Amino acid sequence: MAKAKNPVFLALDRANPSEALALAQAVSPHIGGVKVGLELFCAGGPSIVRDVQALGLPVFLDLKLHDIPNTVAGALGAIAPLAPALVTLHASGGRAMLEAARAAVAPGSPTQLIAVTILTSLDEAAIEAVGFDPQRPLGGHVARLAALAAEARLEGCVCSAFEIEALRAAHGPDFLLVVPGLRPDAADQGDQRRTMTPREALDRGADVLVIGRPITGAPDPQAAAQAIARSLG
Repeated sequence: MAKAKNPVFLALDRANPSEALALAQAVSPHIGGVKVGLELFCAGGPSIVRDVQALGLPVFLDLKLHDIPNTVAGALGAIAPLAPALVTLHASGGRAMLEAARAAVAPGSPTQLIAVTILTSLDEAAIEAVGFDPQRPLGGHVARLAALAAEARLEGCVCSAFEIEALRAAHGPDFLLVVPGLRPDAADQGDQRRTMTPREALDRGADVLVIGRPITGAPDPQAAAQAIARSLG
């Protein structure tokens, strides 16, 4: 995926495909693409991807694949006809899984593989509770998982805005950094714990800005999307 002129990808995290598609169409002049997450993909299936693409918007298929290598490779083969711009898989699935995923995407495919490092809903206490080394800072876990993705030749990773600069320095300008958990000034953080404004994330070097509730939950989603786009201009 070439770096989008508008880096904002709208996160359509909802279970009503017709409602999601109408929202994407309404804000389409102000976004660069759409993230179809697990909830929407389970509700709408492959057709929701095609419907969004018909609006002229690239799709970030955020399935966060995490399984044995053969299963992940098979899943990528199954979604290959949809030609999503981006697909996510968990870096914590391990080197063999990541390499199997890499091998499953045909040369010349428009699909780029993006590794999920540490979910932005998790803070230091939460990652310790699930078994990560409490002696290593959160950013260290992100760096380790991003390095694993780079070694497996994935195109980039998902990270919080607070890891952008370190990952950019470690992996160079071509490693895509996809940043969720962004909130415009004064927006409700919801269940996100590591947030920043879209402008701040872009200035730090983010490539894709994933923004959901500040747009989808706004009284006027089109105006909210337009305001965010203007803040990035």
